[in-house]
Amino acid sequence: MKTQRPISSDDEHRVLQFRPRTSPTPPVHRGNGTVQPLRVTPAPLDLSRYEQPRTEPDDFRHRMLANIAALAFTIALTAIGIWLAVSIADLRRTQDCVLMGRRDCAKITTPHI
Repeated sequence: MKTQRPISSDDEHRVLQFRPRTSPTPPVHRGNGTVQPLRVTPAPLDLSRYEQPRTEPDDFRHRMLANIAALAFTIALTAIGIWLAVSIADLRRTQDCVLMGRRDCAKITTPHI
């Protein structure tokens, strides 16, 4: 079976030269049209246009208490995760010992007198 390719003429295709937006270059003439360079005005780098007027002053004490509470929650969650990982590893170790047929797998703690 023969593959068919679309018939195209040179008038349908146009190659445009890539120019970075920051470098001003003269217009490029191609065929019957003119390509003008993009004119980009530099935007201010501050965030003042996103600021909104506040009706109340910033409550530093409340924000610090919220940060401390978030830190305590993160530390507690990390400690619980570590405890859970250690206990799962210990259970896996005990299960592997039992499945091997050993009888001395359970740890027996004796009180010190």
